[in-house]
Amino acid sequence: MAHENEWYFCLKHHRVEPWDGCRAADRLGPYPDKETAEHALEIAQQRNEAADEYDES
Repeated sequence: MAHENEWYFCLKHHRVEPWDGCRAADRLGPYPDKETAEHALEIAQQRNEAADEYDES
């Protein structure tokens, strides 16, 4: 199965789910494991801050 190791964070339900969860527009990912997907919001915030710093330089 091609998607068996993909995990997502659903923005609608605020939970981690496998590939066959909610629609793509409502989630972040894929992540390599469930534990990483649990930190999706933190990862997104860190990436946004890094991009903002890059834009300001």
